[in-house]
Amino acid sequence: MNSPSLVLALIFVLAKSVAPAPAISYFTNVRDIRISQPGRQNYFVVDEEIWNHARPDLADLRIYDGETQVQYALSEQRGGTFSDEVPLKILNLGSVRGRIEFDLDMEQIREYDRVRLQLDAQNFVVTASVAGSNDLGGESASQLPPSTLYDFSREQLGSNSVLKLPPSSFRYLHIKLSAGISPQQVKGAKGNNAQETKTIWTSVGSCGAALQKPQTTVITCDVPPKVPLDRIRFQIDPVQVNFRRMVTISDAQAQLTNSGEVGRVRLSRAGTAVISEDTDVPIAGRSSGRLTINVDNGDNPPLAIESVKPLSVEHRIYFDPQGRGRLKLYYGDDKLEQPIYDYARFFRADPAAVKAELSPGAHNQGYAGRPDDRPWSERHKSMMWFAMLLAMAALAVLAIRGLKSEAARSN
Repeated sequence: MNSPSLVLALIFVLAKSVAPAPAISYFTNVRDIRISQPGRQNYFVVDEEIWNHARPDLADLRIYDGETQVQYALSEQRGGTFSDEVPLKILNLGSVRGRIEFDLDMEQIREYDRVRLQLDAQNFVVTASVAGSNDLGGESASQLPPSTLYDFSREQLGSNSVLKLPPSSFRYLHIKLSAGISPQQVKGAKGNNAQETKTIWTSVGSCGAALQKPQTTVITCDVPPKVPLDRIRFQIDPVQVNFRRMVTISDAQAQLTNSGEVGRVRLSRAGTAVISEDTDVPIAGRSSGRLTINVDNGDNPPLAIESVKPLSVEHRIYFDPQGRGRLKLYYGDDKLEQPIYDYARFFRADPAAVKAELSPGAHNQGYAGRPDDRPWSERHKSMMWFAMLLAMAALAVLAIRGLKSEAARSN
């Protein structure tokens, strides 16, 4: 290798950055993990203390047994409905004595518990009777629970067109709708098998009493600035019914963070009862410490708000103690990246996992601070410039020699 190439290779090596490695002396904070059942999968909950001192993505969390790392898996306890809706074929759609009847061919779904009807209609309340059979028009059909479908566009109280069923596998469903919908308004249907899991929530921060202003209710909440916020939950007097209000949420800089609606419906139309409630407003991202919540009452009386709670999805750290009764959790090194563990790759939460207890947060007495781990080129910029100038000079000398040799040959 010639000299200029050697110099350039040296520059590349010196400039290359190495990913920081963990060490106990680099973590600012430490907590004991107390394990009551060492022979089973354990977990602990990420609390405000950890959020306040760890990286925002929790990448710097490390569990140690002495000097040895213990592998773990980070799990968000976020629920939801997981399923894809499948279009269904509608058969024999018609009216019988003023009531719509039709069949749904469920061949495309092996098992299902939801059917969503596509109805081109507003301002109605109907009861949907459902029967399941493996033969079209079969006499031995099984009666399934009825559902109430409604649309309150006039009152601005929402709608529902979903039939909720027990897990079923009938080839055909026979649907009867009470008066209020015409055959021409049935535009389609979709079915799915909804696998629902419930989110586990943790309360964060606190909110003050509601302040009433003209046409608006204002609530101020103080939330720890580093704890992720996912939802605002309203507790409204159960006596207050049939309302829907727009809610806006702003941060400390008066910037709009999110908006949504809260509502409760309890109506009876033509002997059919409708009950629906949604008093949560989703919110994405981190809070800024203080939130201002505005409830738009319009010309309606204020809501009887009993409490407002900011909520965060619970984050858990799962691990296998392997017989150990006490471990240590270290965090507070913002240079670390997320660990890559086989335990996390193949992780499955045990429903019987045991909750471990964390001691109060404490400063790591062994903390010495991470040494300057910037690349050599960042720490010695003058030397880098000298090396680059040396390489350029060497290239210039080679170029001049080449020109002189070429001139000598031509003479």
